[in-house]
Amino acid sequence: MSMEMKDSGSVVLTAYHPHSPARIPGMEQSFVQDMPPSHSPTSRKSLSRCRRINRMLSNESAPPAFSRSNSQASVDSTSMEDFWCEVESIKESREDGSEEAMLLEFKPADEGELEAEWLQDVGLSTLISGAEEEDGQALLSTLTRTQAAAVQKRYNTYTQTLRKKNKHTVRDVRDIFGTSDSSPTFETVPVSPVSSNGIQLPGQKPVWKSVSSKSCLDCGIDKGSPSITEELSYEVSFSESITVLPKTQEWPKNQRFKKEDSALPKFIVRKSRFGLTEVGDLSPEDMKKIRYLSLIELTAFYDALGVELKRNRVERVRGRENGLFGVPLTVLLENDQKKVPGIKVPLIFQKLLLKLEETGLETEGILRVPGSASRVKNLHQELEAKFYEDTFDWDQVRNNDAAGLLKMFIRELPSPLFTVEYLPAFITLIEKISKIKLQLQALHLLIMLMPEANRDTAKAFLQFLKKVVANEGKNKMNLWNVSMIVAPNLFIYKGKRANQQEMQAAATTAHIVRLLIRYQDILWTVPSFLISQVRKMNEAAMNNSKRQLMFDKGVRKLLRRKTMERERPERPEGAVTFPPYLQSDIPEGVIRVYAPLHSKVSMAIQLNSQTKAKDILARFHCENSRGSSQNMRGQIQSLHEIGGNIGQHCLDPDAFMLDVYRANPQAEWVIKPKAS
Repeated sequence: MSMEMKDSGSVVLTAYHPHSPARIPGMEQSFVQDMPPSHSPTSRKSLSRCRRINRMLSNESAPPAFSRSNSQASVDSTSMEDFWCEVESIKESREDGSEEAMLLEFKPADEGELEAEWLQDVGLSTLISGAEEEDGQALLSTLTRTQAAAVQKRYNTYTQTLRKKNKHTVRDVRDIFGTSDSSPTFETVPVSPVSSNGIQLPGQKPVWKSVSSKSCLDCGIDKGSPSITEELSYEVSFSESITVLPKTQEWPKNQRFKKEDSALPKFIVRKSRFGLTEVGDLSPEDMKKIRYLSLIELTAFYDALGVELKRNRVERVRGRENGLFGVPLTVLLENDQKKVPGIKVPLIFQKLLLKLEETGLETEGILRVPGSASRVKNLHQELEAKFYEDTFDWDQVRNNDAAGLLKMFIRELPSPLFTVEYLPAFITLIEKISKIKLQLQALHLLIMLMPEANRDTAKAFLQFLKKVVANEGKNKMNLWNVSMIVAPNLFIYKGKRANQQEMQAAATTAHIVRLLIRYQDILWTVPSFLISQVRKMNEAAMNNSKRQLMFDKGVRKLLRRKTMERERPERPEGAVTFPPYLQSDIPEGVIRVYAPLHSKVSMAIQLNSQTKAKDILARFHCENSRGSSQNMRGQIQSLHEIGGNIGQHCLDPDAFMLDVYRANPQAEWVIKPKAS
């Protein structure tokens, strides 16, 4: 979705709650009676207006200057009526003052400035500053062929722009990477033999295991015609797996989005011997590296598809500094963590979701049928005053009003839940990439790019939407209905005047939400090729540090005195300190597992090719079933890999431990509760 940045260049992020009672059988009369008299004419006016908008967009004789996008042409007008009624409803809520529009100011930038920011965002500021930063060098040493090409392309554009501006001399890329060819290339790592979550073992082939279908969201998959089944593999980077460049002109211009749930394919995710890793299973330091690599991989992926990766450049976001609504997620979490340490989703958002899950999942038309505008406004004000005092009466909140408050919270975030910078990339994802599998891969990388607070909040929201769809039989809200209502709240922009291209993106944004809900379990899994690259980054950084230490005379003297001692890596945060007698060398294939919360805190485990993480957990549970610590009871324990070439990694119970051990022989192995 491109945006016109005329006049001041400012745009207002808007998003809207539903206003389409007439489409819920048997609900129109009760809805009109429930609303104050002053709102009923407005509702009828809104319904008429959103129908006019829908007819306008579906007009096949639209002028060529506003030719309809493939996505808009793909869905008939009646199927999008709820979307436009939702848009119109939020517009009215802005106009009557019940919501404040948050200004998102975008600063224009030339191509060189955008590329410089991109290099900084992927952790390669060293290419701009000229400093010899170890982290940047370690990152470059892990890149695949396509990833290296993406970095080189952006760096070349950056240097060419600086030379045109007659700025300071910039280093040639050949000087940085020691290449002599006139078309310099980065040194890359081979991709075909890369294994999941670790290092390729000589002569060893990966063993695959199908994930249970319960691991993936199943929305109406048994209704209608059977869907297509495809396999997903995380072993090789997405950009490297593109062997044939799709040609845009060959895609059917009239290809239709089929709104039936069964039209979406099933994806079977394969587990390697290293298992699967969720976003919360890695340390914050390693997740930061995952974000660097995800942006590089996403850029390489779009380059391989011949699609421009569009991006907004935000200058300033105006938001409140206190309260509940219109407050940045990070500020909300800082305040909430004073009451509940370690919380990852704002308390007010959790409470709204809990209220709806307890009483609203079976409410007909939930999310679509609006509550009373005056009641929602009063509840909003009352929550701001009483929520943190624990004096707010949740029993008074009706389900449709709670749904309105939930959507209002999302709309009033100063920065969109799915981040301003890459909102255009979400739109381009569907506009230019026709195959669902490729859409899902790009969407997966976009999720990996999200800040932690946004990602955790989005995950809680999508899990709730999954429950809404699961109750379709009673609430009459299927996957497409929910997607149409949620999409405006997440993706719609409004400038000084709405432009036709943004309006035509309606079906595109609804389809994106549908993918987010349908495949959410896949999207929260960290691709294993990225974890493999993080391991290599950490190893390269450790090797660089060791080489640097060798130049220190004092260190060399110390090393001579310690030549007979076993070399150990620096202990990362989260590692457990144990007595020296527990830290002695152990034979190959044997690991010592520590369990600080158990009565038996240490045990040596002989590994074989079939030993899994869950087998070790079961052994400790058996040994400690009677004497477990009081602190451990009621907690779910997981086996963690700590140190070596990873910061901290909560292991999949199905991970084969001998493979993980060989990938990271210097790690420590600790049983402790999994971070929630």
